[in-house]
Amino acid sequence: MRPLGSAWRCLATVLVVVGVLAGCTVGPNYKRPEVIVPADWRNSPERGDSLGDLGWWELFKDPALYELIATAVVANRDLQVAVARVLESRAQLGVARAAQFPQVNAGASYQYTRPFSANSPVLNGSPRGPFTGDDFQTSVDLTFELDLWGRLRRATEAARAELLASEENRRAVLMTLVSDVARTYFDLLELDRELEIARRTLQTRQESLQLQRRRFEQGLSTQLDVDRADAEAAVAAATVPDLERRIVQNENGLSVLLGRNPGPIARGTPLDRQRLSPEVPAGLPSALLERRPDLRQAEQTLVAANARIGVAKAEYFPKITLTGVLGVESVALSDLFTGGSRFWSIGPAMSVPLFTAGRTRNTVKGFEARQQQAAIRYLQTTQQAFREVEDALVFHRKVREVRTERERRVAANRRALSLVTLRYERGLSSQLEVLDIQRELFSAELELASATRDQLTAVVQLYRALGGGWQGQPAPSIDGIK
Repeated sequence: MRPLGSAWRCLATVLVVVGVLAGCTVGPNYKRPEVIVPADWRNSPERGDSLGDLGWWELFKDPALYELIATAVVANRDLQVAVARVLESRAQLGVARAAQFPQVNAGASYQYTRPFSANSPVLNGSPRGPFTGDDFQTSVDLTFELDLWGRLRRATEAARAELLASEENRRAVLMTLVSDVARTYFDLLELDRELEIARRTLQTRQESLQLQRRRFEQGLSTQLDVDRADAEAAVAAATVPDLERRIVQNENGLSVLLGRNPGPIARGTPLDRQRLSPEVPAGLPSALLERRPDLRQAEQTLVAANARIGVAKAEYFPKITLTGVLGVESVALSDLFTGGSRFWSIGPAMSVPLFTAGRTRNTVKGFEARQQQAAIRYLQTTQQAFREVEDALVFHRKVREVRTERERRVAANRRALSLVTLRYERGLSSQLEVLDIQRELFSAELELASATRDQLTAVVQLYRALGGGWQGQPAPSIDGIK
């Protein structure tokens, strides 16, 4: 057996070599791809803080909407799945990091050996003949892979990036959830407004139909006039149940977003009394790269793919593992822990890849291709993000102009209806003219409700495009929402 001092000197030599090579890490270091960032937004000349920097409770002041979003943030199933994926990624990071540390295992064994005859060959290397009897053994084993080429460090780097990507995915799901709840809520308010208009119009047309029937009975109008009034009343009557159906379906969809079974949804501020922001600052385009969670997720996915190349390249080099055993062995259980029963061993083991039939080379090429795909997806996601912001900005700017013109149209139709009704009562206008103006007013009021909804959802769309809605600050209590 090698003297103890000599064994420790050999071990010390190995550790010195490890220390020299420990700083060597194969594979490319991550560098963010060059992104061409616009100097400013084409449709937003205003400067200042970005709308995306606000918490959702600062943007949506409707108490009922606040309550719905707060419920969804806690109970939404998609968000719960995203949280579970974060926990899974965190566990995977722990697994990857554990490989960088020594692995220690304890074991124990018992064997009873007896030869078939006295002429059996020598067992256990004993020169005295075959061994017969008990053999008790217990030991502590240590295994430590020396990470000379950074394979384990690159694997940990990749796992850490995947954890960050899963966290950004959770934030992206939260951002989408907040915007979807707000958008669906505003759709409900629009349908409520349209239903109110349809019921009012139906009542007016039913009154007009009764009037035409009385005039027909008095010989003051024709059957054609009655049929026209009846047809217009039927149009309004058919609109009411269709809107009621759409309201229930939207309530069911919003209920699922809230993580509960389909059911009614509480309303707050009516559509025409919702606060409409005249201007919405977008901030600088360069800030979008750090604010949007989907961009951050795409970048962390690229970081992980880049690190996996280093893991694959490390397979070209030798693996050195330090192993050690400390244990006791005895033929009698009572003597297992006496001085003469102890044994130990320690030393390195090395494996060198000599021939892999191209497996390592193709593995490296495969991870390099994945890294290229991740880089392209990152650039594509960035361009899509810039587009979404520009689309949202022009939508918000132009929908205000549309709403202004539709308000003007409603006001003009109301004045025209008042005038043509007066003329009809005096015999100066026909019933057909009255029906035409009533039809125009009904359509104009519905389109105005749609434009009002669009102006609200334009803010939601821009808020989502700017990466808002996922900030980690705690939301205030419902009493703080005015």
